[in-house]
Amino acid sequence: GTLSGLGLALGLWRRQAALAAAREDEEEKELRQRFMAPPVSGLRELRRRRRELRSRMELLIMETQAEMCRALADLDPGASFAVDSWERKEGGGGISCVLQDGEVFEKAGVNVSVVSGILSEEAARQMRSRGKSLKAKDGKLPFCAMGVSSVIHPKNPHVPTMHFNYRYFEIEEADGTKQWWFGGGTDLTPTYLNEEDAIHFHKTLKEACDKHDPKLYPKYKKWCDDYFYIKHRGERRGIGGIFFDDVDSPSKEEVFQFVKSCAKAVVPCYIPIVKKHCHDSFTAEEKLWQQLRRGR
Repeated sequence: GTLSGLGLALGLWRRQAALAAAREDEEEKELRQRFMAPPVSGLRELRRRRRELRSRMELLIMETQAEMCRALADLDPGASFAVDSWERKEGGGGISCVLQDGEVFEKAGVNVSVVSGILSEEAARQMRSRGKSLKAKDGKLPFCAMGVSSVIHPKNPHVPTMHFNYRYFEIEEADGTKQWWFGGGTDLTPTYLNEEDAIHFHKTLKEACDKHDPKLYPKYKKWCDDYFYIKHRGERRGIGGIFFDDVDSPSKEEVFQFVKSCAKAVVPCYIPIVKKHCHDSFTAEEKLWQQLRRGR
């Protein structure tokens, strides 16, 4: 009786293990379809550490990359993204997605990088000068940094160029405590100003910020205006957007949720503007002016 009970339990355990493995394979397949390439840290590792913020941030930047690439590819069906995964000797790597010479986009790049290693004394010193006090163990500071960044140059001079970047940095100190901060932003550079587009762009970013704190949008909008101000020309780059760096409060979870809202806003703040103008007619002079502005 005991043996048959054991056999039954073993059979049940095997069946459950097989089901769990099949479920994991299914999840893995689904994740692969969601992204442009397998994540740098590997799906199993991300799943194993799924509660850790660095894993959640890596999934967010991968999703943001895929969402933007698919939205751009849908508007430019004749062109496709060249996807290149690269590795960094010291740790980590990245995924570059580049679309070139399309009907709608001259060049669009959406890149992800996830790197780790030991911070050099020089880099640590620069961070200290920015107000971060860091206690190294034997002169070493293990770090991990990750981000998604993109620059999109459309063909039509009536479609603006867009740039966005969202990143996370984590450093482990001698006693094992972790210092962390987020940075990022989204900004728009039109060749020809369209007020309706500018309102749509800023309104979408404002809504993303307002979900968290109504003080954030005016603060980060001003930061963006100041950051992209070209002093010697007395001009700003485009119509701005939002920009922030070294953000480490109120809490890790709250800042992550804010960054997530901003990252999820990149497609809705830009794609409707592209759709609206990508088939507008333009002259050779307008094209030349776009190229001159772009070269500045």
